[in-house]
Amino acid sequence: MKAGDDRDRAGADDDGADVRPHDSPVVRAVLLAAGTLCVALGVIGIFVPVLPTTPFLLLAAACYARASERFYLWLLRNSTFGPTIREWRRHRSIPYRTKVVALALMTTTIAISISLLARYPLAQVALAIVGIVVGAWLYRIPSRDHR
Repeated sequence: MKAGDDRDRAGADDDGADVRPHDSPVVRAVLLAAGTLCVALGVIGIFVPVLPTTPFLLLAAACYARASERFYLWLLRNSTFGPTIREWRRHRSIPYRTKVVALALMTTTIAISISLLARYPLAQVALAIVGIVVGAWLYRIPSRDHR
């Protein structure tokens, strides 16, 4: 692949080429609502590290790609959310810094939650298991900018 081809492919994510609206207006409305809900959950996930931001934003992009070119392009061109979504769509990876911050915040939040639930050992174990599983899944996602 030539360098120019790579630029063309990278630009394809930003020009709406991936948008294939569904034929049914009802399905488009449902997908638009689901995408918007996913964006809202992703934004909440920025402040609540136990709630993952990136998967919700990727799901929102998939919903918007079948519902609305305008919303899809808004999400991809968003200065906060766009780079991570584009990285995933192009290379199936997430930036290393995003991964480290997510793991650190998630670990801190789960540790605090476990310490606050000292009287409920079953809840502590459940939180620890969720933290380990999600942390392992996130750790396994490749990062192109770190080897």
